[in-house]
Amino acid sequence: MISTRDLSQLPGIGRLKALMQSLAVLDAILSPEWEYRYYTFDAHWSVEQAMASMRNGSGDELFALFTPVGAIMKGFAHESLMSHSPTVWAGVLDSVPAAFADFLNEPAFLLSDTTFCIWRTYADTEWQRGSIEFPGGQDPDGSAYLLAMLDGKPQTYQAWAENYYGRPVSLATIIHIYEQRPLTEALVAELNPTLLLQALNQDIHSIAYAQLTAG
Repeated sequence: MISTRDLSQLPGIGRLKALMQSLAVLDAILSPEWEYRYYTFDAHWSVEQAMASMRNGSGDELFALFTPVGAIMKGFAHESLMSHSPTVWAGVLDSVPAAFADFLNEPAFLLSDTTFCIWRTYADTEWQRGSIEFPGGQDPDGSAYLLAMLDGKPQTYQAWAENYYGRPVSLATIIHIYEQRPLTEALVAELNPTLLLQALNQDIHSIAYAQLTAG
């Protein structure tokens, strides 16, 4: 299980970025209404930066910023033990490298609402976090809960989507999108029979899914 106490199963920077793009594509197809989506991706956050996010509508959220230096991610689990602190828990943000200063100074990421933060530069061999004295409990910062979808396994998304949408969701189609293969009308219809590929044009541009094509 991925958590801040064991980040060994979290994908590397490039794979994580591609995965979060794929999650955004899947949600764009399954949930055309923006306000009901969990996962979004803005490949044009700035000239050299891309931003991914997750919001569940219940107060939990995740933001990831991909930069030329690497990637940094923060999460807020509103029911976790560490969310009850009047300030961000000691150590969570204290050791963030100066290379990610833009992230720490971005109002949109609501750094005051942070229960965990992790980062990795391209020079690092693994994901990093600050030196933290965790309170008791199995998941005190909510990271295991919020990072669970980022294990890279299509079956994880399928289980979540079938529970959330209350209907079967094709594993083969999820795998297709996890592998960043081209979209087709038939593929989109497999996930959402009421949606045409053309309707995804704006999302296609925003997400910049690697091989997104019509056909």
